[in-house]
Amino acid sequence: MTTRNVAAVDLGAESGRIILGRFNGKKLLLEEVHRFANRPVTIHGHRFWNIPGLWDETLIGLRKARQRAGSLDSIGVDTWGVDYGLVDRNGFLLGLPFQYRDQRTSTIMEQVCALIPRERIYAHTGIQFLPFNTLFQLTAHEYQQPGALAQAHRLLMIPDLFHNWLSGSMVSERTNASTTQCWDAVAGVWDVDLLTQLGLPTSMLPLVVEPGTPLGPVLAEWQDDLGSALVIAPATHDTGSAIAAAPVSSPDSWGYISSGTWSLVGVELPQPLISPGVLAANYTNEGGVFGTTRFLKNVMGLWLLQECQRQWARDGHTLDYETLSTDVAGVPAFAALVDPDDPRFLAPMNMPATMNAYLQEHGQEPLQAPAAFARCILESLVLRYCEVFRQMGILTGKDIKGVHVLGGGARNAWLNQWLANALGIPVIAGPHEATAYGNALMQLVGLGDLQSLAEVRTVAQRTATRLFEPQAAQHEAWQEAAGQFRALTGTH
Repeated sequence: MTTRNVAAVDLGAESGRIILGRFNGKKLLLEEVHRFANRPVTIHGHRFWNIPGLWDETLIGLRKARQRAGSLDSIGVDTWGVDYGLVDRNGFLLGLPFQYRDQRTSTIMEQVCALIPRERIYAHTGIQFLPFNTLFQLTAHEYQQPGALAQAHRLLMIPDLFHNWLSGSMVSERTNASTTQCWDAVAGVWDVDLLTQLGLPTSMLPLVVEPGTPLGPVLAEWQDDLGSALVIAPATHDTGSAIAAAPVSSPDSWGYISSGTWSLVGVELPQPLISPGVLAANYTNEGGVFGTTRFLKNVMGLWLLQECQRQWARDGHTLDYETLSTDVAGVPAFAALVDPDDPRFLAPMNMPATMNAYLQEHGQEPLQAPAAFARCILESLVLRYCEVFRQMGILTGKDIKGVHVLGGGARNAWLNQWLANALGIPVIAGPHEATAYGNALMQLVGLGDLQSLAEVRTVAQRTATRLFEPQAAQHEAWQEAAGQFRALTGTH
């Protein structure tokens, strides 16, 4: 077949990438053509995404992709979940989108649950209760700016907003809509009754389409730059795209970690799993490709290390991952542990100081060396992952025999080997750019080159991965540390 050229716009909470994908009918090869930082802005004490800046960088990258390829068959955008933009009938923003770490939602979840029982919300949405979920953001928006939501023609999630500016479409895509806690996971529609009970308008809610849906050609205003490429909605939630790219060979016995700023730890199910026990454990049911469900829990992830690096840089000590990884070997194992999901780590002003305060509160010595912080974070994450997989096995009845680590965390050999040692099962790391890979694969579905999840996964299996086999001699030490971690976090 003629080689397909697709451009995957992959916007993460830390950086954005424009990836050119070339598909020859069997193998999909990726080439990064543009990368840029994603730096939120603070205005009047609130955090916003610099959406105009991200859009400008996206166009720069798409122009480069078209120049590199000669022509583009399609373009698709994925981003993080839960955040949104409000637009008028012409697609113009009615204000900068808030960043999910903004403090405006700090008490909203409790207020909403005082009005509507958690059991009712979960029975319909199946979504983990987190303070930044779109449901709570919208409630905060209405409290802070009464009437602003009613003035919007459409609420568009961040990737939907970019698709609108590229093609004029005003739809949402299911994997991202499912993260909002405004979507009925069982009925497959917006939970209008829930929003109405909270006094939130529903006329702004867009039509929802499946991943792999063509949205239309690039608008005439961009065709000189981008040609006549078709805009296709991939799994627009970045984790949805990443899991689509999991190089899975055994469909029923694998777990995954989409590892980056956040760690999304889960399994793939054929339908949502909603029960009082699942609610009590606070797991989430998000939409996956081809009607699957991503049953998972959000874990704070490499954000802790990223924020430590930012603080060290502010203090005049810039340290990259490679240096930290080398120095980690010299730090004693399990010298310090934290609960990565402690709320204080969501948006601290100074992550190292916040971690040391946590350690001292829990009878541990404060840390000094950057490598000691790094080892503490990585070991704590591994122990948290193990706890999540343990609970998940009980809730789902699945016997997980291997874990796929996807995304940036797949590059961290310490993290992946320790996870294999702790779980006692193989860890398959890669692809590193799983989100962009899955984005491109679902564009190929929209172009008609791939027809099923099985075909998508067959192509995904041709990517490069690294296998980490468990080291039996290390397993007992990790089991002992798991007991310490459960005592620290109060889990059973």
